[in-house]
Amino acid sequence: MRGEEPPTTPAEAIVNPQKTRVGVSRMWHAFGYSLAGLRAAWGETAFRQEAIAAMVLLPLSVWLGRSWVETVLLAGSVVFVLVVELLNTGIETAIDRVGPEWHDLSKRAKDMGSAAVLLSLLLCATTWGLALWQRLS
Repeated sequence: MRGEEPPTTPAEAIVNPQKTRVGVSRMWHAFGYSLAGLRAAWGETAFRQEAIAAMVLLPLSVWLGRSWVETVLLAGSVVFVLVVELLNTGIETAIDRVGPEWHDLSKRAKDMGSAAVLLSLLLCATTWGLALWQRLS
């Protein structure tokens, strides 16, 4: 059987038409949703700043890396920051969708997402710092 089971009622098809798509149609629509996610993320200041930094750092990773492995590690650490920022924004958006009132669990979830971004930034900065030190010393 291909893909998932089709919806059992018309109401389910209306809620999420993506579940009924298969093959290239499903991939094409998923790609469109991904682009919509990137457009939405561009409206977030932190993501926009990190994406602009990535536009500089990704080409620099080709210059700085002495092998394809080093280049991939440098570029990968930058892309990793963007991925974690997207996930953090998704968590924050979902929490805000639930309700604007303060709740300890909501704060904890948002703080953990923020901590994940911090760790990804530290990993990226360390990777780049060590590569620069090796290249320039």
